[in-house]
Amino acid sequence: MGHREDLLEGAKRCLLQKGFARTTARDIVKESGTNLASIGYHYGSKDALLAQAYVSLVEGMGDAFEGEDPAGLTTEPGSFERFQEVWSNIIATMREPGSLWHLSMEIVVMGDQLPEVRDHLALAQREAARGLVPLLMGGREEDVSDETVDTLGMFYVTLMTGLIAQWTFDPKTAPGAEQLAEGLRQVIAGVTKG
Repeated sequence: MGHREDLLEGAKRCLLQKGFARTTARDIVKESGTNLASIGYHYGSKDALLAQAYVSLVEGMGDAFEGEDPAGLTTEPGSFERFQEVWSNIIATMREPGSLWHLSMEIVVMGDQLPEVRDHLALAQREAARGLVPLLMGGREEDVSDETVDTLGMFYVTLMTGLIAQWTFDPKTAPGAEQLAEGLRQVIAGVTKG
């Protein structure tokens, strides 16, 4: 690996060990075996490197969203069963000790203090919205329109952010996938009545 990749891998390890606020440039250099100047050269700043490391960690979670079955998701795209299956897989990643999602809450809270990081992650959030649509509804990510990203995709991202907050704050009372699917059924039933 080159310095750029070494820095990214070192930053990922630091994020998981120390979190965003407590990770220093020196921590990253020590963990990556590089030097301080290489952070600026390859990423511009420590915060930009940490933001990229966070995005890379989240992207690595994508396979877990499809579940442990080698065949991938087993339910019909766009169905209540698919909704429940995908959210069950996502919630399983929140149950893990040392979950990456705890780091997400730290970054959300720090957003105003780190506008460069917030802007970088806002773009990544949009891509997450684009990726969640085919996961739940079927199809290919590259075929998801911007309008669908802005509506359905952001609905899913908002649901995920709320789940992360609930699972971080109080996992004992956080909803499961069954509760979410039933809640969605009740919302749809209520809307179709009117």
